[in-house]
Amino acid sequence: MNSPIPDLPAVSTAGDLLRGVSIPLRAFTLILRTPKLLMLSLACAAVTGLTLIGVAWGASGLAQRAADALISADSGWQHAASIGLSIVFFIMLFVVGALTVPNLLLAPLQDPLSEATEERCGDFTSPAFSLSATTKGIIESLSHTLMRLSLMLLGLAVLFPLHFIPVAGSVSWVALSSIWSMFWIAAEHLSNPMARHLRPFKQVIAALRGRLPLALGFGAALYVLLWVPVLNFFLMPVAVVAGTLLFRGMLKSGALPEAARQ
Repeated sequence: MNSPIPDLPAVSTAGDLLRGVSIPLRAFTLILRTPKLLMLSLACAAVTGLTLIGVAWGASGLAQRAADALISADSGWQHAASIGLSIVFFIMLFVVGALTVPNLLLAPLQDPLSEATEERCGDFTSPAFSLSATTKGIIESLSHTLMRLSLMLLGLAVLFPLHFIPVAGSVSWVALSSIWSMFWIAAEHLSNPMARHLRPFKQVIAALRGRLPLALGFGAALYVLLWVPVLNFFLMPVAVVAGTLLFRGMLKSGALPEAARQ
């Protein structure tokens, strides 16, 4: 297999959306062809599957209770509105939970997956263990996570008042919140290798804003995978490998400064 690093043009072009979609597919192919990545991915899939089932069960119960608290189903239209609102709440809770809980549980496997991917890309050797370097990496990763989750949830909160517009508001919220989530999915998984290389979070955002169609295509592919039963068990490993390929592709294209690489 040739180098798995995606060839990205130096500047954004009309094909960036499809290039973004193709990177998770490239990651899946790389996993199947690399025994080390495949073994790590199968371990992740087992944990992710159980976690997503638990997240879906918890989100369903919370969504129904929240909808019942806001709308008393005393009549036919109120009952229908309550069901509709519970679906919206379920989508919101499930997306947030599915994008955070598995990653928290599988955090110890994310760096090995990312490092194994970079080794497969070439021009990289996993560094020897160092307590100082590990501590710096953990601090950088936590700062990325806190910033990313804060901004993602802030955007969802800003969009929430759309629900007060009958019917059209909820439809608009689903569409806009999905697009917003796609961007932050891209940010989450580009952030992983960049945090390992001790790059600041503002570099992640600057890189994705500069290639917005690429970011949305990348995030859209992972967002769709999130909703496909069984395949979504592999969301985390595919996303980590894809995020690392995106990082190396942007580095190769000049979208990220070479001098900042560790």
